[in-house]
Amino acid sequence: VVDLGCGAGAVSEALRATLGKDRQLVGVDASAEMLADARGRYDDLVQADIATWQPETPPALIFSNAALQWLGDHEVLLPRLAATLTPGGVLAVQMPHQNDAPSHRTWLHLAHELFGVEPDDVPGILEPAAYHHVLAPLGEVQLWETTYFQALAPSDDGHPVRRFTEATFARPLLRSLDPERRAALIAACDAAMAGAYPASEDGSVLFPFQRLFFTVRV
Repeated sequence: VVDLGCGAGAVSEALRATLGKDRQLVGVDASAEMLADARGRYDDLVQADIATWQPETPPALIFSNAALQWLGDHEVLLPRLAATLTPGGVLAVQMPHQNDAPSHRTWLHLAHELFGVEPDDVPGILEPAAYHHVLAPLGEVQLWETTYFQALAPSDDGHPVRRFTEATFARPLLRSLDPERRAALIAACDAAMAGAYPASEDGSVLFPFQRLFFTVRV
């Protein structure tokens, strides 16, 4: 079993509990720091770019949680990953599907409106129908979406949704800007998020976050 983009191993215990302790669990990540934190959670750890990683032995399961959205060319990537599985093996993927929501779209809109910036390295995924089109020729597909409601705590440093997305979706965009532009974009996003996601009296926000799931058995 391969945990592709394993990070510090947050899902390793759940994978073992679900699949049984007799499975060899391999964590794959590009970050040496993350793999250091994951040590002891997996039977083996591999430092590799998950965009080009190839297993030495065909896995029974490739599991990827909130990682593949950072990669492009899913029309090529997913068939390549599925082709590495043993016959009857499963590719199981979860990714955020929030790019059309105000929490994510606002960053790109304001960056373009304020600075003419159109970043090409922010997380992005296909529409569900496009994934079905890519995956259906590979095997038995299941595809679904779930909206989770996350209670974001009040923040003294801006709107909670802006703070949440700044650390994930908007990170590449903010990294590309100089400090002055970065501060201006953050201030504009705070104002926009306040309109899209009104805070409760205590400053907290109930934030709807949609995630896309699919499995394909080859």
